[in-house]
Amino acid sequence: MEMVIAPVSKEYDDALCHIIQSVGAEYGAVGEGFGPSDDEVRAMSQHYTFDRKSLYLLAFVNGKLMGGCGVAPFNDRDDVCELKKLFLLKESRGLGLGRKLSEQCLEFALNQGFEQCYLDTLSNMTDAVSLYERMGFKHLTQPFEGTFHNGCDVWMMKSL
Repeated sequence: MEMVIAPVSKEYDDALCHIIQSVGAEYGAVGEGFGPSDDEVRAMSQHYTFDRKSLYLLAFVNGKLMGGCGVAPFNDRDDVCELKKLFLLKESRGLGLGRKLSEQCLEFALNQGFEQCYLDTLSNMTDAVSLYERMGFKHLTQPFEGTFHNGCDVWMMKSL
């Protein structure tokens, strides 16, 4: 089995949009207040660029796009970034792709000078929450000030 991680590119925008929205729907993350409904989902390659201190990585298994994960400044802050849109097709879960994607995003964030990383997710995304806990993210009792994903019910932060 060949696993490849690569930066997002325009040619995969449509397929990635479909993956993010379908996996979001699988967990009830549909509509306003959820990441899959963000405008950027329609053209991820245009929103995650080095000059914006952001990165979105794609995961491929045997040449097939399985999903991805990104990191970007939180509300244009220089000290806090956000781990964003870790969505993987069911058939690729359990292979370690989520961890690899997240680790590479956090390494990029650290190299960009960020001191903390925030994320929000859903409590029914139990595998993701467990992964974040193993990676050192700590639960917050409320959303980080300024978040607009008000549909999420899990908020976490990690020092980089």
